[in-house]
Parts: sequence; structure tokens; C-alpha cells
Amino acid sequence: MTQNLDFKRNTAVGLDLGWINHLKVNRNAADRRAASLANRRTVKKEYQAAWLVKAIQCIDLTTLSGDDTPGRVERLCRKAMRPLRADLMEALGLENLSTGAVCVYHEMIRPAVDVLQGRLPIAAVSTAFPAGLSSMETKLREIELSVAAGATEIDIVITRQHVLMGNWQALYDEMLAYRQACGDAHVKAILATGDLVTLDNVAKASWVCMMAGADFIKTSTGKEGVNATIPVSLVMVRAIREYYERTGFMIGYKPAGGVSTAKAALQYLTVMKEELGNEWLQPHLFRIGASSLLTDIERQLEHHVTGIYSAAHRHAQP
Repeated sequence: MTQNLDFKRNTAVGLDLGWINHLKVNRNAADRRAASLANRRTVKKEYQAAWLVKAIQCIDLTTLSGDDTPGRVERLCRKAMRPLRADLMEALGLENLSTGAVCVYHEMIRPAVDVLQGRLPIAAVSTAFPAGLSSMETKLREIELSVAAGATEIDIVITRQHVLMGNWQALYDEMLAYRQACGDAHVKAILATGDLVTLDNVAKASWVCMMAGADFIKTSTGKEGVNATIPVSLVMVRAIREYYERTGFMIGYKPAGGVSTAKAALQYLTVMKEELGNEWLQPHLFRIGASSLLTDIERQLEHHVTGIYSAAHRHAQP
């Protein structure tokens, strides 16, 4: 993972149940703030183009389908290394541009390694993704095998029942074991927020995972009925901000699932800038998990350059 030289990885700080049990989220306030972000005028013209280029740099370009093949993953990786056409790169004055990483299943790590050869991070979903309902021994072994195969980031899924039953010690112990199994690979904790019922649960799960050493907290697997939303994102990034104020550790954030338009990407960039600041608008602290988002961003950038919207099929699909 590309990062600042003086960037400190998160380490387990111990579970503070007193803090967890007193966390409360004002749902109405979160909804009002989310609405204000969604309805305001966004950046325009060259400023919008610059923001969309930043969004590209923060994409975890993803394929997580049952019909994935080595050929599809090879195309995904080549698109990740060259996300825009040469003529658009030249018109925008860009020399080098890539996505933040690629994200694949364990079986597709080797094809990704063969193409990328260390030029981009490889994230692998793990721990019985997406449901997370396998034995702990199986899940830890899956992490170890993915790291051995070449994954530099591991996207784990938490056991939702720990959250729904308020068993914060079990969630902490689970996350701590995942963090240790990852070794030098960075770990993103997928909360599956659409399954957690309340924003209070989202806040508490975010804190427990960070206390146990998660490098990133991530909204969703993309397989839940409800995935990334702005209210959930506000709760999670504010937990990140306060965790940094209390511990000095900067935790990354990854919305995933349903972020498929340039407009949506700009909304999440706005949340990060206004709630956490420019320092978090870097690939080592912000990612967007997406598969089709890049196509819409490329269309918007072509419109910026040419004044004409092109059909989606004219752009290479990842």
C-alpha cells in the first residue's frame, strides 16, 4: 500500500467497554447532515475534473463474481494500471495515473500478481466473505493463505451476530486475531453496515474494530440489501476522527457497494474532506470499493475534455 513514510499503522489499544457502551448516535442529526451534503452544489469544470482524478486514485477496482476468470482479472489489473485512455490523459495533462488497488477473491490473487508484479496493492476478500459464517480456524487459515499468495491487503468480514448481541469482547477478540494473522498485510474490517440495524451499532462496531488494530473500516461487502450510504459514512468517519484524537492513529475509510456514479464518488470525497480534511484524501487512507464506477468517471472526464457525452460501451470495461 502506498503511504507516507512517517505513517503509523494502527495497533491494538485495548477494548474500552465503558466507552463502547456509552456511544450514542443522533439519527436525525446524521440524516440532516447527510442531506446537506447530498443537496449542495458540487464542484464544476476543471475543479470537478481534478476531484474525479482523485477519485480514480482512491478506487479499489473490484471483481467479486462467481464467474471470475484469470482473463477477467488480467483485464481488471491492466485497467487499474491505465484507467484512462491516452488521449484523455494527454488532454488532462496527466503522465501517471492508476487506481488505488485491485480487489479479488483468493483464487484470483495469483493472476493479479502475475500482471501487477508489485506495481499496485492487491486486496483479497477473506474470512468466509461475504457472510463470515465459517469456523475461526478456517477464516484465519484463509487469511494466511491469501497473504502467502501475494495479497498486500486483506478485507475481512466481521461476525454480525457479535454486534447484534452486543458481544463486544467477542468482536474485539475476533478482529485482533484477524489483525495478527495478516502480519504485514493491511487489514480492512468490513462491518456489513446494512445488517447492523442501527447507527449506534455501526459506531460501536467501528470503534471495537479500530481498538483491535484495523487499518481501515469499510461499510459493506456489496452483497447486503443496503450497502454504503452517506449517514453511515458520517458515523464511521467521525469515529475515525475521534479515534485519531484519542490515540494518534489515522484509520482509513472505504465505502463499498452501490458507489457506481461520478456524482456519488464526489459526495464521498466531500464527506472525507469536510469531516477529516485533505490529509485523508489519499489512497492509504481512503478507498472506494467499486467495479463500474470507473466507467462513469471516464465518461465524465471525456465530456470535460470534448464537451460530448459518450456511450458507456465505448470505454474499456474493467
